[in-house]
Amino acid sequence: MMPRLDSGSDGSNERGAITLNEIRQQPELWPTTLERVASSNAHSIVRNRAAVICGAGSSAYAASAVAATWANAVAIPTTDLLTLSQDEVSHRVPAFASNGVLVSVARSGESPESVGVIARIKQMFPAVVHLAITCNEQGELARLPEVHPLILDPRTNDRSLVMTGAFSNLLLAGLAIAQGDFFTRHLPGIIAKLSKAFPELENAARRLASQSSTRLMVLTSASLVPFAKEASLKALEMTAGRSVAINETFLGVRHGPMSFLRRDSLVLCVLSANAERRRFEEDVLRELRQKKLGHVIVVGPAAFDSALGHDFIPSMAPDLPDDLRGPFEIVFPQLLAYHLSLAAHLDPDNPSPDGVITRVVQRFQLH
Repeated sequence: MMPRLDSGSDGSNERGAITLNEIRQQPELWPTTLERVASSNAHSIVRNRAAVICGAGSSAYAASAVAATWANAVAIPTTDLLTLSQDEVSHRVPAFASNGVLVSVARSGESPESVGVIARIKQMFPAVVHLAITCNEQGELARLPEVHPLILDPRTNDRSLVMTGAFSNLLLAGLAIAQGDFFTRHLPGIIAKLSKAFPELENAARRLASQSSTRLMVLTSASLVPFAKEASLKALEMTAGRSVAINETFLGVRHGPMSFLRRDSLVLCVLSANAERRRFEEDVLRELRQKKLGHVIVVGPAAFDSALGHDFIPSMAPDLPDDLRGPFEIVFPQLLAYHLSLAAHLDPDNPSPDGVITRVVQRFQLH
């Protein structure tokens, strides 16, 4: 078990202690998520229905990753659903009106969109069934009538401004609704590997953050794009925008985004679990090295050509299909963002002291 950083007796915390604890405790929470999914009726609720899976921010990325693994599912952010017309939703999901389920993914369930979208969908599509996957039993979303709640362990309801444990557990919950038995078989080995590797991951993140780079690019296969968006968002949020972070696919980066990179940019390259895809990805790594673009950090399987990157980070789930790896590979990007925040002399627990962003989006007018 990884050690926790506890609050002092006066109630004060070491800078970033809450966030670091919430990153560290993820492996002990993942089994509880599988247990809660298995004991719920979520599978029967979504079975044979046309699903729209929604969330905002990090929850939207989790929703997108989940939808890619379900049959007959589409991810639409709640921030879009608030403004889409009935015809526009029906066009995207033709069977939604007659046999649909709206799956709302949310950490707190208190954002204006979480509740507003439920009311809007009930009005437009009265026959649609509602399932909420949330970390907060006391949240408004979890207590709405006619909404079936799947409540995760209360420790997943991160106290930090940014989502870390909430993201990985919400994502794992959604994936497990369709593939719970698969994760039950593989999770013990992943947890053991991560627990052993955590000190190495944190040391690497601390060292890389000390390079004072202000640009980060996350490269992945198409199947890991929602993961890459979340990894980029973590660096952006935790550094209050001082580290500008973008994501792209390996083959997409040649079509313009490569111009973002400088010699000192951090390039986090998460290699595919698929050997054929990796051949294309490794060609891109060679091109980056040849052009002297960025400090290349490679996340991949143990058998890797070290000449293709400046740093190597072992993958935590190299044997899983790419679209199922997100909950476990996100730990290193979270640690990198955490240490980038410290290097920028910010508090990762509250990296936006001026209130530009908040833990829960502030109330706004719903039209």
